[in-house]
Amino acid sequence: MQLQGIHHLTAVTANAKGNHDFYTQVLGLRLVKKTVNQDDVSAYHLFFADGKASPGSDITFFDWPVGPEQRGTNSISRTALRVNGSAALAYWEKRLSDAGLLYRKAAVYDGRLTVLFEDPEGQRLALVDDGGEGQSHPWEKSPVPAEYQIRGLGPITLTVSDRRYTDLALTRILGMEEIRDYKSPDSADHRVHVYKMGPGGAACEIHVVERSDLPRGQQGAGSVHHVAFRTPNMDEYHAWTERLKALKVPFSGEINRFYFHSLYFREPNGILFEIATDGPGFDADEPMESLGERLSLPPFLEGRRHEIEAGLKPI
Repeated sequence: MQLQGIHHLTAVTANAKGNHDFYTQVLGLRLVKKTVNQDDVSAYHLFFADGKASPGSDITFFDWPVGPEQRGTNSISRTALRVNGSAALAYWEKRLSDAGLLYRKAAVYDGRLTVLFEDPEGQRLALVDDGGEGQSHPWEKSPVPAEYQIRGLGPITLTVSDRRYTDLALTRILGMEEIRDYKSPDSADHRVHVYKMGPGGAACEIHVVERSDLPRGQQGAGSVHHVAFRTPNMDEYHAWTERLKALKVPFSGEINRFYFHSLYFREPNGILFEIATDGPGFDADEPMESLGERLSLPPFLEGRRHEIEAGLKPI
């Protein structure tokens, strides 16, 4: 029983329309699901992914009326997005510059050519050359040429006050393996420790840096809410439930999110982890060719559609 990589990452925006415009028009991702936070139906939950809404390709956002994130430790501090090749990164440097965004010129971190940048709300992102590993599913309507499009999520970086505790969660609970470390691009005095899951590679890594010198981070616009890991089917999903019970890890219990099934727990430094199934997928309630074009609601919320739509601002 092994996790198969990053499933999705969910972050926070305070500007749904601006968020939508940036991730579709600048980053060229596809809006694959426009729905609501199932625990707070006053808020959009927007999912951006590749052309086929593949597990491991989606970065998602809760739209909450909050102030900016207060950066610090015990938080998810950078989200990498995978592209293929140095030509792609040269393309993205020009595209980010043309969009008026601050970025660091391509440099090699952890053996991979990388461009560090932020979205308009300060969400810390990176474009990472994954060497063309695995499949890609370009979106034919993207403003970005197919060969340069974002292929999926890459390594996710956690900043924690005490790495020992996070190490226990990653290795003893989730079965990951620490495989190397490298100098932090944000602080030359600190090392980033790399943990792999499943087959390994850029789509299957968590990077952890210990920063006891920082204050505790506070979530807000530009922060990350949680990261989810892939489990391929319901049998393994139920097995993860039994594993968390056996280890006496406090967790959410099994939750049906309709597009996937989820388990949630916090590692000892307080970062929220999710284990999510690959299926049923985002085409469970609308055709693949028209994903994200209307507000989608899971069946248990469909009876409240009029009320929910009335409380949402148009995007």
